[in-house]
Amino acid sequence: MTKLRIDPFIAAILATVGIASLLPATGSAATGFGIASKIAVGLLFFLYGARLSGQEALDGLRHWRLHTTVLCATFVLFPLLGLAASLLSPGLLTEPLYTGVLFLCLLPSTVQSSIAFTSIAKGNVAAAICSASLSNLLGIVLTPLLVALLLSADGPGVSGSAVLDIVAQLLLPFVAGQLARRWIGPWVQQHSTPLKLVDRGSILLVVYTAFSAGMAEGTWHTLEPGPLLVLLAVCVLLLAIVLGATGGGAKLLGFSRADRITIVFCGSKKSLASGLPMATVLFGHSEVGLIVLPLMLFHQIQLIVCAAMARRYARQAVTDEPALV
Repeated sequence: MTKLRIDPFIAAILATVGIASLLPATGSAATGFGIASKIAVGLLFFLYGARLSGQEALDGLRHWRLHTTVLCATFVLFPLLGLAASLLSPGLLTEPLYTGVLFLCLLPSTVQSSIAFTSIAKGNVAAAICSASLSNLLGIVLTPLLVALLLSADGPGVSGSAVLDIVAQLLLPFVAGQLARRWIGPWVQQHSTPLKLVDRGSILLVVYTAFSAGMAEGTWHTLEPGPLLVLLAVCVLLLAIVLGATGGGAKLLGFSRADRITIVFCGSKKSLASGLPMATVLFGHSEVGLIVLPLMLFHQIQLIVCAAMARRYARQAVTDEPALV
């Protein structure tokens, strides 16, 4: 993770997109993949519920200032920046790409990479575990609510049937996983490696189904190089603004160096693992492939940039240099 290379999971997603482009599922096969995709999303969120310890998140609330700062960055600052990006649509960004940018801004933080980068940078790992877990717990509810609130009702927003899908495919499996955690939690922890393959396989299935639908409808023929370059610049600018705001804001608020590192890495991330399946539930149409494109780009950019930052902070800790900028 600390090397400047493409994330293997992103490579697998891109390969899946290539397969969907060459061999899209159509007709009865598309119907079958659609049903399998819904089952996979339910399984994915059941496993999320079984993994995430609600008690850890509650215990971590004693460090409430740090967690409040991270949540404000995730669910307040990011959405405001997403709304500001509307100035680029439809002139520079097409409507589906702008929808994707706003959707990206409404997602919770990552868990694994936030904790890993915090650990590499010698930050407050315990706080990162609590903060990232709390962000994901709240994101199950907050992200769909924010999508319903901020996306136009006459655009690709959330319909009444989508609300039921959210409950059936996201909330109920997640709650079931939380309830089952007392019995299956240790087993899930012991088999984390093979279960990660189930997680990623489910997401790849979701990606294939979504991109196949886009190919069948001709959605991808509308993507031109100009908007794609603008999108890349928007993703870089989003990350730069949030990194600067979280680092500078945490310093102004008087947090310790270790806590500032946690705020920077937890507050600047967006979860690809949660975002892709959520998108298929919230946007049940062929344009979902374009809508998740900003998330895929942002995910890779955040890994590259944060890996470099984590190494720099680690060197500063060893040499006792001044902390974050």
